[in-house]
Amino acid sequence: MTAEPFAPPSAAEHLVRLIEYSETLHAHPETAWQEHRAARWTADLLAESGFAVTTGYLGFPTAVHASYGSGSRRVGFIVEYDALPGLGHACGHNLIAAMSAGAAIALRPWARELDLRIDVIGTPAEEGGGGKIEMLDAGAFTDLDLALMAHPGPVDAPRAEPYAVAHDHVRFVGRSAHAAAYPHEGRNAGDAFVVAQVALGLLRQQLPPGTRVHGIQTVGGEAPNAIPGVTEGRWYTRAETLADLEPLHRRVRQCFEAGALATDTALDFTPESQPYSEFRTDERALEIYMRHALALGRSFDAPVEHQTMNRASTDLGNVSQHVPAIHPYIGLGSFPVSNHQPEFAAVCVGEAADRVIADGATLLARTAHEYFS
Repeated sequence: MTAEPFAPPSAAEHLVRLIEYSETLHAHPETAWQEHRAARWTADLLAESGFAVTTGYLGFPTAVHASYGSGSRRVGFIVEYDALPGLGHACGHNLIAAMSAGAAIALRPWARELDLRIDVIGTPAEEGGGGKIEMLDAGAFTDLDLALMAHPGPVDAPRAEPYAVAHDHVRFVGRSAHAAAYPHEGRNAGDAFVVAQVALGLLRQQLPPGTRVHGIQTVGGEAPNAIPGVTEGRWYTRAETLADLEPLHRRVRQCFEAGALATDTALDFTPESQPYSEFRTDERALEIYMRHALALGRSFDAPVEHQTMNRASTDLGNVSQHVPAIHPYIGLGSFPVSNHQPEFAAVCVGEAADRVIADGATLLARTAHEYFS
């Protein structure tokens, strides 16, 4: 679709529209790969603002690409809009979407002066699905000169230092049997999980510093008097880098193999996505962001233990290996309430959230403007 001539709204009108967009996303959470309404609302917002919009970008039904300008230099503002199963927008992706879209709209009047093409890329499935990695493989992002997004957290933490992470689906298949009358006929898939978790617990003593292993069992059986024939779970393995992740991931898998061996069950250990990478920060862009953030009245002096949301894994890490990028965390002032808690979802709308949208969009736009000046 072709962009029509557009007169920018006032800053106040702009912010009202961004808040409305963010609150709409928040009220209608959609999980990974299912963000159909979110993608449509994102496309509508950007089309209203004079961008040329492509939906179903690169064949991904819930990906969006919007652009303005025809400059030789390209800046990309990255939108996320997937929610967490059962928790809604407890990671604040509704705010990410509003900040990135808002920054792109705010920068639009300077596109010609800066010789820019301004891109907004709506990306599905950050929460475990690796949407950006799939899009990167399909050719997205690589023509950008800079990729920018900001992520809400309890406090400001400008430098992203995420773990590399592998996401796996685990399934044990045994044989059901009556637990009292014919227990010897069963092959207990529940016990396979117990053995695996004991092995993981013992492994923790030998885990290198800066690693994490955690997960949940999603299917545990059907009745107390029936030996479970099938159990399932989701497991994450994290390390400082992809290189560090590989040997740790192998050992984690061996713990699940031990559960299968001990119980004579079959193991299906399947990646849910490609591994997420560590992050490579563009130092110049981060310095510009931090300087403008301080001038805007934001602070980076929260205790270190409050800033650890910057360790959260992100598939933008994979993009950062190919394109200069930053991924600062912008605070809602909510600590000890933090991401992936129901209480955090609640603070992702309201007065603090509105300020984050205004500040985040302003800072991303100012960072891009100075970077390309």
